[in-house]
Amino acid sequence: MRTPEETVRAVAAGVCRLMRGGLTDAEESAQLDALAACYAEHTDVRHPFDPMGGPPLTSRAELREHFGAGGRPSGVERYDVVDDHVHRTADPEVVVFEFRYAGVVDGRAFTLPCVFVVRVRDGEIVESRDYLDHIAGARAFGRLPDLAAALGASQA
Repeated sequence: MRTPEETVRAVAAGVCRLMRGGLTDAEESAQLDALAACYAEHTDVRHPFDPMGGPPLTSRAELREHFGAGGRPSGVERYDVVDDHVHRTADPEVVVFEFRYAGVVDGRAFTLPCVFVVRVRDGEIVESRDYLDHIAGARAFGRLPDLAAALGASQA
């Protein structure tokens, strides 16, 4: 059984493998299954800083769909976890994972700061609050105009 630290690191590493691309359909499906398996069947994952206010993800199936949504971005030359540190808490189930995704997309370097507050029980994530810089992510992948348009439309 994975420890909470191993579990959060497995999620971040799995996201990196997906984002780098180059996987066959079968490899991508297996990676999505592996990522989803890091979560309990009934879970509660939220992205409090999501500018679009997305709903909580409450099941393993929703997490698999979340990780597989939108296809893989093109132009990803590098996508890695850097400056990572797992902070233990007084509760042995809860860890705080502080890190950055860093990489290169279409020749442009980026960093995406993240802090995940995660409760892991029996090697599976039962609760997570994922704080990440969605604006930096949109900037890295050339999606700022789309985000701005979506935010403008949501105000209408």
